[in-house]
Amino acid sequence: MTLNERIQQLKTHKVYGHYYGVGLLVFLAFLFWAFFKILTPDNFGSWEGMYYYLQSSIIYSVGACGFYFIVTMGLFDFSIGANVVLSSIVGVILSKQFGYAGLVTGCIVTGVIIGFLNGSLYVKLKIPSMIVTVGLMLIYESLAYFVARGEKQSLDSSLRGLGVAPGNIILAVIMFILAHLILRYTKIGTYAHAIGSNESMAKNMGVNVNKYKVIGFMLLHFFVGVMAVLAVSYGTSMTAVTEMTSMARNFTPLMGCFFGVAFRKYCSPVIAIVIGEFIISIIFNGFVALGAPTTIQNLITGAALLIIVALTLRSVKGTIVK
Repeated sequence: MTLNERIQQLKTHKVYGHYYGVGLLVFLAFLFWAFFKILTPDNFGSWEGMYYYLQSSIIYSVGACGFYFIVTMGLFDFSIGANVVLSSIVGVILSKQFGYAGLVTGCIVTGVIIGFLNGSLYVKLKIPSMIVTVGLMLIYESLAYFVARGEKQSLDSSLRGLGVAPGNIILAVIMFILAHLILRYTKIGTYAHAIGSNESMAKNMGVNVNKYKVIGFMLLHFFVGVMAVLAVSYGTSMTAVTEMTSMARNFTPLMGCFFGVAFRKYCSPVIAIVIGEFIISIIFNGFVALGAPTTIQNLITGAALLIIVALTLRSVKGTIVK
């Protein structure tokens, strides 16, 4: 057996493959940290700074875990950012009457309703998910503007505990555990991969494909609802936006999700998502520390997204968007 064959064998081994995937992600995180630390040692990479990067990255990690449920089925959703805005606004408004219960319930219930609408319309209309969700994104943005009456909605200072440690970390970890359990021990986890790999075969096996696609959208937006709780608690306020401005909120969770898709053959997708989002946070904050203009940051974001998607599609089948 050659050295290359032995390495490939270890990669696919149940135990050593797990360590390989996690180890590779940790190495990438260290590599990017070291790169920016060398370039700007005074402005980047302190322990306090890394803790800040982690707390900001877990917000997107929660959304990325939800994204995984539909991306692995070959679907996509452009309304994630609009959901964050609308759910946050509803949550903040309800929090003024019901406190934390109103904030959390308002964000999550709004998210689940949006997920049900997205999934149902996609199944009924039978057109690509990207087209359906672009149209719905515009509707949700307008709805958020009307609900907020064009005014910024600020969260009361006594209700911001889920935006700082340990509240945000505890909530995020609960969501990570929940995502892992759903993916590993429920039918939706099994069927999502089956539908993404071969939808026709899944139908022939008796899987109600349309039903599980709708459930996938609902799970996505349930996690996005929790992401909205974390985002508005962290940022302390939310302003309604229009003209597809909310779309910018889609791409960071999407990039983290693709880490999960690309590394799922080595380790739990949830672990890959969390570390992947941390890597993205390191890169973004590294360019901020360098004083790079926004155009350069957007250029790097676009390039990184293309690279991650290319590597994902090369290594994992069943990710064609439908």
